Amino acid sequence: MTSQKTQLSLKIAVVGDVHEQWEVEDGLALKHLGVDLVLFVGDFGNESVEVVRVIASLDIPKAAVMGNHDAWYTATEWGRKKCPYDRTKEDWLQKQLDLLGVAHVSYSKLDFPEWNLTVVGGRPFTWGGHEWRFADICAERYGISCLEESAEKIFQVVKSAACENIIFLGHNGPSGLGDRPDDPCGKDWHPVGGDFGDPDLAEAISLCLNTAKTIPLVTFGHMHRTLRHTKKTQRRAVFRSPEGIIYLNAANVPRIIEIDGVKLRNFSLVSLEGSVVTKASTIWVSNDFRVVSEELLYNS
Repeated sequence: MTSQKTQLSLKIAVVGDVHEQWEVEDGLALKHLGVDLVLFVGDFGNESVEVVRVIASLDIPKAAVMGNHDAWYTATEWGRKKCPYDRTKEDWLQKQLDLLGVAHVSYSKLDFPEWNLTVVGGRPFTWGGHEWRFADICAERYGISCLEESAEKIFQVVKSAACENIIFLGHNGPSGLGDRPDDPCGKDWHPVGGDFGDPDLAEAISLCLNTAKTIPLVTFGHMHRTLRHTKKTQRRAVFRSPEGIIYLNAANVPRIIEIDGVKLRNFSLVSLEGSVVTKASTIWVSNDFRVVSEELLYNS
């Protein structure tokens, strides 16, 4: 029997780019936070099978997409040259996918009918921007050869969703969220400025708006909160569209830091009431699982 809480209110944790920083304590922290669902935006590490193995064992409902680093030794010639394993005998990229199983939603989905919610994944291994890096791997593994086909692939997944409410989960965010370097997907390296979002994800979201589906949240990472060209400001983590969609960039990197000998872990938290995001924040949790810092990013 579904509880009244799960019908009306959902507590979602979004884990930004991991970059090798995931420990057993992170899973324990999520348990103490009492989250209902965990979303991983990818970049677990450079094809870091062992990191993904620990995350895959997390016994909380979860969904994940793959980032560019998750195909680091497979997708490019320079990566293959530096590959630490024999690619004729092993495939660490596939090992990650096998470990995640149904939780991996790049170009796929996961239905949560008890919450009337479907999580739809964007393009895997995205680097960001209108120039498609890592294109070969999407052609080889998914049969997608251009950004138009990618957008259509994501939209077809939306049309197959069993639930009314759609959360889009990407590694990089969509284009259209601004072209300043501190915008959620803005280019923050020289020459600074420009929209570095994914046009295919933006197109799929646009197509979804013309259906009966509702999109409360689009969440992603890749473009780090700390800007490369200046330390005076940080990247804006939240954008609210005219349609009421909340776009959340969760990439606080590094996501584990140490201050005065105390280790702190970063998570983004989203409160979902039915089909509406009512609150989004980024928190730092200490080793005794206390929330020692919370930055309110959005409050309806």
